[in-house]
Amino acid sequence: MEDDGQPRTLYVGNLSRDVTEVLILQLFSQIGPCKSCKMITEHTSNDPYCFVEFYEHRDAAAALAAMNGRKILGKEVKVNWATTPSSQKKDTSNHFHVFVGDLSPEITTEDIKSAFAPFGKISDARVVKDMATGKSKGYGFVSFYNKLDAENAIVHMGGQWLGGRQIRTNWATRKPPAPKSTQENNTKQLRFEDVVNQSSPKNCTVYCGGIASGLTDQLMRQTFSPFGQIMEIRVFPEKGYSFVRFSTHESAAHAIVSVNGTTIEGHVVKCYWGKESPDMTKNFQQLCSSCSSNWASDFGGISVFWI
Repeated sequence: MEDDGQPRTLYVGNLSRDVTEVLILQLFSQIGPCKSCKMITEHTSNDPYCFVEFYEHRDAAAALAAMNGRKILGKEVKVNWATTPSSQKKDTSNHFHVFVGDLSPEITTEDIKSAFAPFGKISDARVVKDMATGKSKGYGFVSFYNKLDAENAIVHMGGQWLGGRQIRTNWATRKPPAPKSTQENNTKQLRFEDVVNQSSPKNCTVYCGGIASGLTDQLMRQTFSPFGQIMEIRVFPEKGYSFVRFSTHESAAHAIVSVNGTTIEGHVVKCYWGKESPDMTKNFQQLCSSCSSNWASDFGGISVFWI
């Protein structure tokens, strides 16, 4: 993105529609000199976002750490490193995105691009990095122009060794292969980047509801096991919902994105995060061991908190 390889441009999202470029520049310039600010306001229901370019990498890094999660005009903004200008201009929303998990720390964007290139033309690829440290989070995404290429990559690359680890592959967004159950066209497609930031990194629990009949532990394990290691499953057949706790926050987010809106046992299901409570420090097993088997009814089947 920048000549010396050090990023200097930030993405600032989840903005209030009242936020202006002038206001953003005033706020971010307090941390370091800004070169430019470009506001993107789409004619959709999506919130505006902008790109702020600094003259110095260190100022951009400081702004990222200081401003991410801060409220601007009442809305908590999301700040991250911007993608390259070429991919900012490129609309990949209709492409086919593959999730690549269990990556070794040293694996780079170029590495996964090279590994997946034999399967077809790639429109985008990236390893997701921690905002604060700049280190890999252990997963990434590869986007293909062609659905068949993406399917082949998922099938053939899952379990392959890359940099000393066996990687996991799956659909990054809710675009399952055609033979799978039919999808509801009116179900809003979730984005991994949005879902993963909707809850604390400590929250690894997924709520799955809407299964009025046929809900079993085995069914949930079969449905959610492709997305990562499952630590615990709790099912409430009489209520039509269950909770699945994964070993990592990213696995849970990936499961929410992929399973939400799909059809299970003839029912279109809803998936989202199990509700968090700041004073709950006990782990999942300790919480549940002290609960009666029908404890969920005490909470009206909705107010749950597992971290």
